[in-house]
Amino acid sequence: MSNHPSVVIRPIEAGDEAEWRRLWRAYLAFYKTERPEQVYATTFARLLSGKENEFKGFIALVDGRPVGLTHYLFHRTCWAEADTCYLQDLYADPEMRGKGIGRALIEAVYAAADDHGAATVYWMTQDFNTTARQLYDRIATLTPFIKYQRP
Repeated sequence: MSNHPSVVIRPIEAGDEAEWRRLWRAYLAFYKTERPEQVYATTFARLLSGKENEFKGFIALVDGRPVGLTHYLFHRTCWAEADTCYLQDLYADPEMRGKGIGRALIEAVYAAADDHGAATVYWMTQDFNTTARQLYDRIATLTPFIKYQRP
């Protein structure tokens, strides 16, 4: 396979559930966590619901094989009249990293945000996620915000 495979990005479909689960489970394992079965079922149903203000997702395919995913959500913001877009999850199989999969998934979210009329797209990552941050530094702007959450 070349260093830049032909990548197809499309919305997640009902028939993707088994591969989506494989990819999302690997993503969660990277962050040293796992979720109960009901969260998988609920999340996949939300991704397929088509409802406004519900999560949506893309899957990346190389030679017809799922190799990556992303989940995103449009929501209101007090800082603009237009919605904003939160890119929550982004994952590519380890053997596919550095081949444009992550960039293609982010660009698909950017395009969906543009089509939606979103004011911006944002996401978070861990500070030690240096490989992914090399990509993010090329296609986004690092902000000075620090995340807090209720214990």
